[in-house]
Amino acid sequence: MGGLAGAGLLLVLPPGAFEAVVPVLILLGVVLVILQPRLSRAVAAQAERRAARRGEELGGSRPDAWWIWPAVLLTGVYGGYFGAAQGVLLMAVLGIGVSESLQRLNGVKNVLAASVNAVAGLVFVLVVELDLVDTGAEIDWLIVLVIGLGAVVGGFIGASVGRRLPAPVLRAVIIVVGLVAVVSMLAT
Repeated sequence: MGGLAGAGLLLVLPPGAFEAVVPVLILLGVVLVILQPRLSRAVAAQAERRAARRGEELGGSRPDAWWIWPAVLLTGVYGGYFGAAQGVLLMAVLGIGVSESLQRLNGVKNVLAASVNAVAGLVFVLVVELDLVDTGAEIDWLIVLVIGLGAVVGGFIGASVGRRLPAPVLRAVIIVVGLVAVVSMLAT
């Protein structure tokens, strides 16, 4: 749903909106990844206090993380709209609200981002090929093939490496990627 909404926004909003909002969202994701350990502890502690007040046993999930689904939906909208550094935002949201290892969350992030990109890509292909919106764009299928293969191979390699990295190193890589994305966007 987020990928559909984001792709639709990209097709109807003026280019200036894109240029203004994307660096801010990426930087927000980086800040959230930096603060993720502290925020996760605070969310978990609050959930434990609530459970203790109710006399319940707290399991692996956080009952007060109701905001995860709307936040993941919003990262899907962002991913359908832009895509770059969507993983940084997803890791921030998932890391704060889901009680799992960073490595497992990285795998979930990969599946979610791939789904959003596939949906948005399909929307763009349909819009161009069926001439639903006058974009004047043409699809270079060779480039699509190269990018698609690169994304699949990179996803497998990244997932394999990500599972082996200690959480602090993986977090540092995510932060560096996010900062590089922001700097490169602001420099162009």
